[in-house]
Amino acid sequence: MAETTVSRAHPALHARVRILETADRLFYSEGIHTVGVDRLIAEAQVTKATFYKYYRSKDNLIVAYVTSRDERARALVADIFATYASPAERLKNLGGRIAGLLRESEFYGCAFVNAAAQFPEATHPVRQAVDVHREWYGVTIEDLFRALGHHRPGDAADDFLLARDGAYAGASLGDPVAAQAALRRAVARSIGQAEA
Repeated sequence: MAETTVSRAHPALHARVRILETADRLFYSEGIHTVGVDRLIAEAQVTKATFYKYYRSKDNLIVAYVTSRDERARALVADIFATYASPAERLKNLGGRIAGLLRESEFYGCAFVNAAAQFPEATHPVRQAVDVHREWYGVTIEDLFRALGHHRPGDAADDFLLARDGAYAGASLGDPVAAQAALRRAVARSIGQAEA
């Protein structure tokens, strides 16, 4: 009896994950509004009933996509925090990890900025999920600059985030090498201001 329950539960879980992974790939590479539910269903190799059982609507899937991206970002930051002790090392390595993304062949800009651009209404659940991520990210960076002793940690965090967003845009629109270099310089300047 237990084997039957496990074998039935696993394929259901797998279908849910397959849908989300398919959405992640397509939403990020092609844009959220350009990918329809029928295509998601076909590429995830699930039935329409299975799709609606787990996500109920495309908007719910989009929120799950943004939330999944947020969870990955938080895991990346947690990994950096576990690896590096000082705030300066953490900031430098976070900037370095971001810079490393800019030259990947499948890089299409910031998933959060891309989602926000497609859902500009502040009350839309997708936009709210983006805002939750950006708020957490901003507070995390500000806390690092505060721990570093920066005299204006909020301003330094704003500078970091603007440099990151600009590097994402610059890399996706033109020159990822220049975007990497500019991001690294901006992060180093912000760290240097605190250490001066």
